[in-house]
Amino acid sequence: MRIEQFTIIVDDYEKAIGFFTGALGFELVEDSPSVGGQMAGRVGFFLRVDDFDAAHERMTAAGVQFVTAPRTEPYGRVAVFLDIAGNKWDLLGPSA
Repeated sequence: MRIEQFTIIVDDYEKAIGFFTGALGFELVEDSPSVGGQMAGRVGFFLRVDDFDAAHERMTAAGVQFVTAPRTEPYGRVAVFLDIAGNKWDLLGPSA
């Protein structure tokens, strides 16, 4: 799994750091205060993985809240999850 760079705005920094570095396995590069809700309730971030089922299983076990069940679309497998600030993400993987 790989994201080059991104900025995410959260309301609880310590919980967010735990979520992104623990549950999602990211590396913290910068932590700057700001405000959340930047996507107006829509999916605004996309996490592509090579093994969708393994990533979904690991993230669910780590307490990540999925708001849709996994489904197959023409572009691959997808499920929407929430980050620690309530921002919606697509977990994306290849077709099953």
